[in-house]
Amino acid sequence: MERIVDRKTHRTVIVPMDHGITAGPISGLIDLRATVDKVAEGGANAVLGHMGLPLHGHRGYGKDIGLIIHLSASTRLGPDPNHKVLVTRVTDAIKIGADAVSVHINVGADDEAEMLTDLGRVARTCDQWGMPLLAMMYPRGPKVQSEHEVEYVKHAARVGAELGVDMIKTNYTGSPETFKEVVQGCQIPVVIAGGPKMGTEHELFEMIYDAIRVGAAGVSIGRNVFQAEDPILLVRKISKLVHEGYTVEEAMKLGR
Repeated sequence: MERIVDRKTHRTVIVPMDHGITAGPISGLIDLRATVDKVAEGGANAVLGHMGLPLHGHRGYGKDIGLIIHLSASTRLGPDPNHKVLVTRVTDAIKIGADAVSVHINVGADDEAEMLTDLGRVARTCDQWGMPLLAMMYPRGPKVQSEHEVEYVKHAARVGAELGVDMIKTNYTGSPETFKEVVQGCQIPVVIAGGPKMGTEHELFEMIYDAIRVGAAGVSIGRNVFQAEDPILLVRKISKLVHEGYTVEEAMKLGR
């Protein structure tokens, strides 16, 4: 866990790069090595992606950064993009030198039972190998009116904790008051997802600042980082918010 979580603050800045399977070669992920270099230089604790990330994004030099291998996948071209299936084993991630693994579960989806079964099996395998497990727990399905509604989000987060994962990634609920309920209802660290690309840097920083001050253990932000005009500077600013308690205004003033 110390490879993906700061030892002093017990918080983390993760940059997910698993979008290539879901959406294809999108902007910011064409050159994986260059993008990993930038977020590492900015001070991110870890990058997250499929097996292609260490295979094609390994640099062999530069600042060290943690590696989280994502085990589940689906594409937007398939019949049901919310149907996540396991495409990589825990032992495969161990062999390639991963520091942790992650899975994606859509709580409330039509095939929820299958995904929860997979999560339980992966969690027990991780227990056997001492491998940290991050679960992306999102409320998505016919009964879910809003993926950001606190009642759904805190339920999804708690499911992951109950099945024995080490860290939860989930949606921010829109306000510190409601997200505090998510944190309090989950026995393990919770990090917030970045979601769709935001309109302004200030808006992104406000979300991060509000989440951190009510107990979030960090962030896992992809598109808002690797599609930024200056990913190095943006990660540096986010790291100051997460690890050093910067206010939104203080982070906005930072430069190269």
